[in-house]
Amino acid sequence: MPTLLETRIENRFRVQPNHANNNDTLHGGNLMKWLDEVGAMSAMRFAGETCVTARVNELDFERPIRIGDTALVEAYVYDSGRTSVHVALRAWREEPRSGETEKTTESTFTFVAIDENGETVPVPDLSVETEKGERLRDRVHEIEA
Repeated sequence: MPTLLETRIENRFRVQPNHANNNDTLHGGNLMKWLDEVGAMSAMRFAGETCVTARVNELDFERPIRIGDTALVEAYVYDSGRTSVHVALRAWREEPRSGETEKTTESTFTFVAIDENGETVPVPDLSVETEKGERLRDRVHEIEA
């Protein structure tokens, strides 16, 4: 049974001019794509199966990420259903020279596990074995309330 912390993935993306909108900040669609990709990796690590996006829950863009900054994306599984995997996602603006970060975005996505024929398949139960894992899971449940 996979643990919450085993599903945690962080990835960084350098924000280039081709990722920007006319305000010279990261286009929201690009960030959504990166959230979806990292979220899917977390879901697949948990399920041991291919996972596809079923739902993007509330997605809050709190502040922009500028060209030249790094977008730091974190994902982890915080809950599961019979075939669904619920992934918490957050993004930060990271200044590449200093490493200073500022949270910019928060969301949860729901993925569904599928087999090679595109049929849904069951996923395991999620295990939360550490205090850190419990804090991460509880943080998401507080946001959803």
